[in-house]
Amino acid sequence: MEKGLLEKTGQSLDHWIKVVKDSGLQKHGQILKFLKSDHNFTHGYANFVSLKARASDAASQAPEDLVTDQYEKKSHMLPWYEKIIQIIQKFGSDVEIVPKKSSVSLRRNRQFALIQPSTKTRMDLGLKFNDRPIDGRLESSGPFGAMCTHRVQIKQLEDIDDQLVDWLKAAYDEAG
Repeated sequence: MEKGLLEKTGQSLDHWIKVVKDSGLQKHGQILKFLKSDHNFTHGYANFVSLKARASDAASQAPEDLVTDQYEKKSHMLPWYEKIIQIIQKFGSDVEIVPKKSSVSLRRNRQFALIQPSTKTRMDLGLKFNDRPIDGRLESSGPFGAMCTHRVQIKQLEDIDDQLVDWLKAAYDEAG
């Protein structure tokens, strides 16, 4: 995106961040309107520059800060997250842990799982399988849509049991 911005406008991202900061605008919508009307930006590039200028996109935050923010008001779930991370790290050295604003993707050659503290009392573990039936705790993907094929609801540490570990390992294996 950054390279495309330079090609399209002839100016670097740093230049456009300075332009936005110098404008004094702070709200996302105002910045979008400003960049589109005053600088002929497309919506995509205006959105990109606004997020970067306000450092409000996930890529502008340190990964550990993204995880900390996710569990700030759900601290009782942090041990659940840590246990899942501990488990998947035993699968192989090729696991990539990718924190985002509201979830953490677990990747190998492709995403095989997604951890999301969805409510104050429930964490959702999304799993991506090639072909596996919906069965009991292994629900349809629900809020994850195409990112995952299945979901397991975690409401207490004990829900991270041998069955869940087997599902995680199977999703990891299929992503290889």
